[in-house]
Amino acid sequence: MSTSALSMKGAAAGQKATQRHANPSTQYAAKVAESLALLQQAVAEFNPVTQASSLGAEDVVITHLINQNALNIPVFVLETGALHRETLALLERTQAHSTAPVHVYRPANEQVIAFVKTHGQDAMYESLALRKACCQVRKLGPLAEALKGQRAWVTGLRREQSSNRAEVPLIDRAEDASKGLLKLNPLANWTWGDVWHYITVNQVDYNPLHDQFFPSIGCAPCTRAISLGEEFRAGRWWWEDEAAKECGLHAQK
Repeated sequence: MSTSALSMKGAAAGQKATQRHANPSTQYAAKVAESLALLQQAVAEFNPVTQASSLGAEDVVITHLINQNALNIPVFVLETGALHRETLALLERTQAHSTAPVHVYRPANEQVIAFVKTHGQDAMYESLALRKACCQVRKLGPLAEALKGQRAWVTGLRREQSSNRAEVPLIDRAEDASKGLLKLNPLANWTWGDVWHYITVNQVDYNPLHDQFFPSIGCAPCTRAISLGEEFRAGRWWWEDEAAKECGLHAQK
């Protein structure tokens, strides 16, 4: 990092994410209305539907919209066994205060033990194949359980997040056509500033790791803070090629 970037990050270090990022776009109000309309449509047309929450900034916004508007959309969280303590604490607070049910799905303990026994605790750093195998055990298996019987699921994907997500639609009908499973992305058109403006205005509880320059938060071994100028998801699987940076939950087909 350059000296100027270091000084800029140092100046921002004392600020919360709400202070650094809450800068809404000119179409913010219309985007909120669009998102709410999609969630209402989900309840009316796509039931049963559920929200997948990583407890990141986008997801806490969606959960707040669900709760504030008394929408019949339960929430689920994948507790991988490798989450940051800050994320686990937010999960407890969310379960305590959410009016929508918050379900937690965990990987099969015997599969985690077998993976670590065979490949080691730090297998994800050794190869892309092993990292994806770890994601399969800790995320994709529990995800399959969470989506059983669902017609649609709601995610916090935004087009601005990465080049891989630049064409995310509001309603993804191609997610799994064979099973009739729709993916709904109500924040697809939101900017990062929109997300934080909503959090600020509505005083939404969020993961304090965002204050420490973690824009995208996953498992602790696979997430780091980013520097000024780095891309939004640079802190996820930072040792890998940019094109590989998906765990499989939202991989493009």
